[in-house]
Amino acid sequence: MDLLIRGARIVDGTGAAAYHADVAIRDGRITEIGEGLSGGRVLDADGLVLSPGFIDMHAHSDLALLRDPEHLAKTAQGVTLEVLGQDGLSYAPVDDRTLAEVRQQIAGWNGDGSDIDFGWRTVGEYLDRLDRQGLAVNAAYLIPQGTVRMLALGWEDRPASEAELARMKDLVAQGMEEGAVGLSSGLTYTPGMYAPTAELTELCRVVARYGGYYCPHHRSYGAGALAAYEEMVALTAEAGCALHLAHATMNFSVNKGRAPELLTLLDKALDDGADVTLDTYPYLPGCTTLAAMLPSWATEGGPEATLARLKDADTAERIRHVMEVEGADGSHGVPMTWTDLEISGVGNPALAAFVGTRVPDWPTARRIMLEDRLGSTILQHVGHEENVRAIMRHRVHTGGSDGILQGDKPHPRAYGTFPQYLGRYVRELGVLGLEDCIHHLTGRPAARLRLPDRGLVREGYRADLVLFDPETVAAGAGFDAPRTAPLGIPHVLVDGEFVMRDGRRTDATPGRSVRRRR
Repeated sequence: MDLLIRGARIVDGTGAAAYHADVAIRDGRITEIGEGLSGGRVLDADGLVLSPGFIDMHAHSDLALLRDPEHLAKTAQGVTLEVLGQDGLSYAPVDDRTLAEVRQQIAGWNGDGSDIDFGWRTVGEYLDRLDRQGLAVNAAYLIPQGTVRMLALGWEDRPASEAELARMKDLVAQGMEEGAVGLSSGLTYTPGMYAPTAELTELCRVVARYGGYYCPHHRSYGAGALAAYEEMVALTAEAGCALHLAHATMNFSVNKGRAPELLTLLDKALDDGADVTLDTYPYLPGCTTLAAMLPSWATEGGPEATLARLKDADTAERIRHVMEVEGADGSHGVPMTWTDLEISGVGNPALAAFVGTRVPDWPTARRIMLEDRLGSTILQHVGHEENVRAIMRHRVHTGGSDGILQGDKPHPRAYGTFPQYLGRYVRELGVLGLEDCIHHLTGRPAARLRLPDRGLVREGYRADLVLFDPETVAAGAGFDAPRTAPLGIPHVLVDGEFVMRDGRRTDATPGRSVRRRR
């Protein structure tokens, strides 16, 4: 054997009670679990929990995995698999025009990509690039519906023609053939939000044929949130497609205390036979780009058209009125309270003084968007603790960081989500039991991804594993120091290789793309 982990307290990812045993690993797989095993290199795990590696069901590491071989934001947390291509916007499939546009649109999420060789255009080519690179963790990919729409009909706010819809369906089918695990949407982001329900349903029919799932950031997390959830449940039921609700929160003052209404909706769908899961992060504020708050009509035509409207005084005044009085669709239909927004990152160094400050008013927001060419990121302080706790207890809940790694002061969820679950919500608050929480973070998401050999501590499974101290594990990252490493996670293995050993990053890059099984 290559490695013997001796005396661990095993929490196997199924939700079953913990037990003590030794675990033998050879050639990247768990070969034996039992007591009194011998041979190979020995790691003494006395006092540590051994669990499957954590699966981040909502990651924004699409370029970070290519630029940062260490990827400490996730390896140090015990993450061994990330799901990329989120919120309907990513870098494949593209052509030259679309690539330039999407790079600018989501520079706040991933940087502008000036340090990346974009030698791919298709989903398969992107996954091949990940494989050639060698990664700190494994990665699965969702086809981004907004990018697909951008490719097929640009930035126009209208239904697709029959020919355009056919092209989108072909692009989705090609991406699924090439290994994507499903389709994502960002239905408060342009141009994906321009798609009517019927169009999304048709794309989901394609995904369903391949056994994939639909992962929408739906049309509202504020006013109209329940109706937005209902739309996703209904359209996937019609399409016969599995549904995974991205960062399934109930935010803004209009939704305080309303998580039980969402859970009742989901329970009814599940009882009726729907295949539904969801993910959340264990924090209150959200995080996105400042420009995402704009009304959709103000962003039609793409980033340059958006900037032109912001420059025009009369149009900018119309935008202000919609945001402050009516509630823009980009800001979830809730009239804007500017001081809810905290600048977390800028691309223009001249704006660095704004990082960590609250946005006081529209003139300031407008100035930042113009001078940063829409690249600024924000924290949005609109969450409710009782909603967070209620949703994370649900029987189909999984963990997702929604971690944006850009900016001088990113959301700490990028560096702390998984130890935050284990330290705060398991050990300190008892919201979840340890075995139940590990199931949420490992076995359940692996089942959603239909991975036949990951997500459990079981003989024959890939040795994606994390060892942590249940008495000390905690998120080091906080809002004042968001890139601080977690505590109590000394060892992490990806495909049987240590990527973290004794709390330090090794130089191993064993991660690869995890593709949908045919």
